[in-house]
Amino acid sequence: MEETSSDRTRYSERLSTPLWMWALGLTLAGLAAAEVHLGYGGIRSWVPYVVLLPLAAVFLWWLGRVRIRVTETTLYIDDAVLPLNIIRAVTPLSPAGKRTELGVNLASDAFIINRPWVRGAAKIDIDDPNDPTPYWIISTRRPKALLTIVAAQATDT
Repeated sequence: MEETSSDRTRYSERLSTPLWMWALGLTLAGLAAAEVHLGYGGIRSWVPYVVLLPLAAVFLWWLGRVRIRVTETTLYIDDAVLPLNIIRAVTPLSPAGKRTELGVNLASDAFIINRPWVRGAAKIDIDDPNDPTPYWIISTRRPKALLTIVAAQATDT
């Protein structure tokens, strides 16, 4: 399917899991499989590896599947969709700011996509009378770049 001018991607980022998580996760799955194996022969010697290592890989892939995308009219975060014309403000958050916003300052009805291994985040204030969600907090590796593109696209719409 061809992208129309209003569907053209202006910003894209994937919150993939870092390599150290892959190494740790697969190592732990291998150790768990070795514990089940414990030197026995037959089916118990290979089934734990065939089951646990792929399960660990699928879980690590699933953790890192979140994609952030901005088009000329819309912000997509994983399966969530936010029209740019209802965004009031975008604030980049430092790691300390992210901790504060997700801790003591968190509103109970805020929309959150947090990945702990991603240090930065962005707070997106929403102005929609039909939506009770006051703001979104999303993890992003480039909060200032996201702020710049969302602000530029929001003023164009």
